[in-house]
Amino acid sequence: MKVTVTEQCMGDRNCNKICPEVFAYDEDQLKSTIKVKKIPEHLKDLVRRAARECGAEAITIEE
Repeated sequence: MKVTVTEQCMGDRNCNKICPEVFAYDEDQLKSTIKVKKIPEHLKDLVRRAARECGAEAITIEE
């Protein structure tokens, strides 16, 4: 699984709350970023949930 946060990110930090092990917030760019290159198996469902709940639809997932 590969996860990307696009430029559409509004910086509401919802993904950071759902899965802080994968998503971080960049205070300089005012948007979320990805902390890890490979998503651990036990976090994949949380990452999918974060993508579904992203109001800006700024999280893309490649399975």
